[in-house]
Amino acid sequence: MKILLLGKNGQVGWELQRALAPLGDLVACDFDSPAPLTADFAHPESLAALVAAVQPDVIVNAAAHTAVDKAESEPALAEALNATAPAVLAREAAARGAWLVHYSTDYVFDGSGSSPRSEDAPTGPLSVYGRTKLAGEQAIAASGCRHLTFRTSWVYAARGGNFAKTMLKLAAERDALNVIADQWGAPTSAELLADVTAHALRQAMAQPELGGLYHCVAGGETTWHAYAQLVIEHARAAGVPIKVAADAVRPIPTSAYPTPATRPLNSRLDTSRLRNAFGLQLPDWQAGVVRMLTETLNR
Repeated sequence: MKILLLGKNGQVGWELQRALAPLGDLVACDFDSPAPLTADFAHPESLAALVAAVQPDVIVNAAAHTAVDKAESEPALAEALNATAPAVLAREAAARGAWLVHYSTDYVFDGSGSSPRSEDAPTGPLSVYGRTKLAGEQAIAASGCRHLTFRTSWVYAARGGNFAKTMLKLAAERDALNVIADQWGAPTSAELLADVTAHALRQAMAQPELGGLYHCVAGGETTWHAYAQLVIEHARAAGVPIKVAADAVRPIPTSAYPTPATRPLNSRLDTSRLRNAFGLQLPDWQAGVVRMLTETLNR
């Protein structure tokens, strides 16, 4: 089996290189890969030539425009990366009988209410990012290709920047921090996403009826404020120099921190379809965060 991985240098793509390698011949590329393996998502039609050159049995798309606020000022680029490129990949996958694996987001929802959203819940994106990611999902579903689309949220990894690293930097520099406390979700590691992908892909290729749309996030739920508190107190206990006092990490509402793109307040996703279809147990979000912190702080 030959697997074409796009977006190899992103947080999820980096972990996918590890998780997918045992499944077959992995060809991993990105926008800066040398020809003919250049994955130029800004020019989506060029991806057809890449697929033709590799002739994969599986295409895994881990590339996207994920700069949520920046997308508001460059909607055409966000559309190319998040909607048109997946549509091209889906078309090519359908023509070749290949599988397509794709990643989407909780931003396809409007963030109302307090219950976890199922895959069939009505969508209502609030931002350019959310609208373009939803368009990508819909293009894949309409293409008729065999696919697995995973919606996820609050993704982080030890590699690259993330919320936890930002909080640790600020906590070492400031006497007080204000952190949003009315957005709810589940911090989800790129490592978990990659492992679930490999497990689900292997099973779906043997049972094609398992293809489709799934929610994949870590177990439990939290706010950015509680997330920050866990990160800071874990680092403090590990002997990391922390300036901010425990009672000086203050909760604030989203309205106190305006951004170009509107964030959903409720990013809870119901993962029962994924867990039941593939026999999986998704660990609580704290386990992944502590693992990432242990790895990061011990470097």
